[in-house]
Amino acid sequence: MKIVGNGRMITRDASNTFYENGAVAMDGSTIVMAGETEEVKKAYPDAEFIDAKGGVIMPAFINAHEHIYSSFARGLSIKGYNPHGFLDILDGQWWTIDRHLTLEQTKLSAYATYIDSIKNGVTTVFDHHASFGHITGSLNAIEEAAKDLGIRTCLCYEISDRDGMEKSRESVMENVNFIKHALADDSDMIAGMMGMHASFTISDETMELCNELKPEGVGYHIHVAEGIYDLHQCLKEHGKRIVDRLYDWNILGPKTLLGHCIYINEHEMDLIKDTDTMVVHNPESNMGNACGCPPTMALVHKGIVTGLGTDGYTHDMMESWKVANVLHKHHLCDPNAAWGEVPQMLFEGNAKIANRYFKKELGVLKPGAAADVIVIGYDPLTPMRADNTNGHLLFGVNGSMVQTTVCNGEVLMKDREVLVCDEAKIMADCRQSAKELADDINFGK
Repeated sequence: MKIVGNGRMITRDASNTFYENGAVAMDGSTIVMAGETEEVKKAYPDAEFIDAKGGVIMPAFINAHEHIYSSFARGLSIKGYNPHGFLDILDGQWWTIDRHLTLEQTKLSAYATYIDSIKNGVTTVFDHHASFGHITGSLNAIEEAAKDLGIRTCLCYEISDRDGMEKSRESVMENVNFIKHALADDSDMIAGMMGMHASFTISDETMELCNELKPEGVGYHIHVAEGIYDLHQCLKEHGKRIVDRLYDWNILGPKTLLGHCIYINEHEMDLIKDTDTMVVHNPESNMGNACGCPPTMALVHKGIVTGLGTDGYTHDMMESWKVANVLHKHHLCDPNAAWGEVPQMLFEGNAKIANRYFKKELGVLKPGAAADVIVIGYDPLTPMRADNTNGHLLFGVNGSMVQTTVCNGEVLMKDREVLVCDEAKIMADCRQSAKELADDINFGK
């Protein structure tokens, strides 16, 4: 038994319960009680007590769209790289990196991303992987890192025809094999999806193969209309818009997650809504890649399940929230935009997305939910109440203020010390591996 207590507690339950001095009790991987600290301690006197020291106790974050393989891009300079549009960014940077990744580099990238996630209070990660230099076994390598660190994760491989049909078919099989493996795993800590890059890099032949081989019970994780070229190519080659094409290929549905959705229209939104398909918004990446601003507020207002991700640009969900908040205010010239929609995406949308793949309820502190809890070192200078917690978080908190991270009842980080690995050694190994990757890309060695 463990208790995290002595802090202002945001439960995110249906009643939006807030405790000035709250605590949450965990028995194994499950929350058994949430309430006032003294009441919880009295109910479980023998439990290990983790002192929040007056900080904020809340459910751990969920990241609905990550790219582990981009870890070693930090600080990387690629010879001749001078992008003039999104396609140049894809081919010149991201596809260049993933074509050079070894299996060991993929695994170390996973360690780096998951450690950063832990330090930012993220305990559930939906990753979208690509490593066309080494496809087979790459998802299992990532899974090893996730299990070693105690992170809950949903994985897929990015199917694409960009490097030829042989690698495309190998990518399909990497997804199929991992999905079957994940479905047989009863830990409720690993899941799989059928990953796809984007419509413009996937032929009808590959679409058909995915339809034929995808195991039952899972959906697709695909980039949709991230760049305008994706839409133009679909109209030119297939005579239809992207979401229409995905609908025709039976890609849409409650288990499918669409990334970005920048260049979609009202009709496509209705298709997404009618099929109960999920969408994930990645604001910082969209801005950084100069792709444009998606109609995310409209998606939320339509009742589409919409979440928030980072796209590998950061691993700090608070950063993603802050950027989304200003992006939509700026884009719509509306100071009222995004106040409620973005935290709804982060806390409700991401939980709904995750709970379509994981059994135990996530994103809430209540009996029966997953024991995923964080403590944030935040001392409010103005009164903090149930009705203003989001304002405090938005303007007062960032990911590096997370002090303690608990996932599935296990303490992964306490007082900013990562407990589940030798962080210094892993970081040293990552730096060496990243140098080797950069040398290989730039000098062929």
